[in-house]
Amino acid sequence: MSIKSYLTLMKKFKSSFLKKLNRKKKLNSLRKYKTLLSSTHSIYRLINSTSELKELVVRLARLLCQIFDAEHCVIILLDPSKKYSVLKCSIDGKGRHIIDKRMPVSNRIEKNIIGTATSVRRADILGLPLICEDIIGEVVMRRSSRARAFDRFDQEILTSISEYIIMGIRNCQLMEEQQKIILGSIKSLLTLMDKRIPQEYTHSSYFHRLVTMIAREMKLEEKQIECLKFASLLHDTGKADIPLQILTKASKLTQKEFDIIKKHPASGAEILKHIQVLKPAIPIILYHHEKYDGTGYPSRLKKKQIPLGARIMAIADAFDAMVYGRPYRERIDIDSAIKEIKNKSGSQFDPRIVEVFLKIAKKIRSKKYLRYHK
Repeated sequence: MSIKSYLTLMKKFKSSFLKKLNRKKKLNSLRKYKTLLSSTHSIYRLINSTSELKELVVRLARLLCQIFDAEHCVIILLDPSKKYSVLKCSIDGKGRHIIDKRMPVSNRIEKNIIGTATSVRRADILGLPLICEDIIGEVVMRRSSRARAFDRFDQEILTSISEYIIMGIRNCQLMEEQQKIILGSIKSLLTLMDKRIPQEYTHSSYFHRLVTMIAREMKLEEKQIECLKFASLLHDTGKADIPLQILTKASKLTQKEFDIIKKHPASGAEILKHIQVLKPAIPIILYHHEKYDGTGYPSRLKKKQIPLGARIMAIADAFDAMVYGRPYRERIDIDSAIKEIKNKSGSQFDPRIVEVFLKIAKKIRSKKYLRYHK
C-alpha cells in the first residue's frame, strides 16, 4: 500500500470515527436533556398537586429516590438559626420516618452542607443546600455501594430541579402561615359566639372531627376537607342574631320562634360572606339544614341540589345534637342516635352518606366520644 493510499485510508477512518463520536455525544446530550426534562416535569407536577408541607416532603423524598436511583433520601427544613431542623423526612427501603419537632442537626455531612452552603458529591452521597435568599433546608441522598456512583450530571439535575423543590416548600409554608391567620380569625369569631350562645346549644369538640372523618372516608380532596372544617366550626354563626330568650328557651318553640331559628343559616352566610377565604364554605353553612327529600330550610333543596358538604354536615349535626341533647330535648344514647340516622336515610339524609356514617359509627365508643364534650 502506498503512502498516499495509506493517508487516504486514515483520513477516511478519522472522518468516520469523528462522525460516530459526534453521534454518540449528541445521543448522550439528548439522553441527558430527556432525563432533565422528565425530572423537572415530575417535580413540577408534584408541587402543584400538594398543599400540605409534611405530605410534600414525603412525596418529594420518594420521587427523588426514583429519579436518582437512590436507596435513601432525607429532606431537612431548618429554623432561622440553621442549627436545628423543624421538619425532617427520611425515606429508605424500610419506609418513611418524619420528625416534626425542633431537633439539632447532628449528622456530619448535613452540618457540612449547611455550614458551607455548598453541594457535596461522593461516590455514594449527593447533597444540596436549599437556598431561598438564605438556607432553608437541604436534600441528601445515598446510593448503595454496589450501585453506580453519583456523577456530575446527577449533581446538575439536582441543582436544576432544586428551584422547583424550594418553590414547592415555600408555597406550602406560606399556606400554613395563612392557615394560622385564618384559624386565628375563626377562633376570635368562636370566642365571641361562646360569649353570646350558651354552651348547651353548641356542639361538642368531637363534632368537627366527625365531619372530617366522614369526608376522609368518602375520599374527598384535601381542599374540600379543609372547607368542611371551616364550615363545621362556623355553621352556627347566624345564631348570634337570634334573641337570647328564644335561643335559651327550654320548652317547645312556637311556630313564630321556630321561624326565627330557621333564619340562622342565612344570617351566618351573610355575616361570613365578606371573608374571601371562607367563600367556599358559605354554601355548606347556608344549606346544612336542608333535607334530602326537599322538606328542609332555607330553600327546600333536595337530593344533589344540596351541596355535598352540607349533606355530610347535616348527619354529623343531627347525631351530635341527639347524643348531647339540648335544653328543649333530652339526650339519647349513641346506639339510639345511630338508629335514628339510619331510619331517616333517604328522607332527611343522603343514603350514600348514611352508609359511610354507619361504617364510621362502628368505631365510635361512647366514652371516647363523650370525652370530647366541652
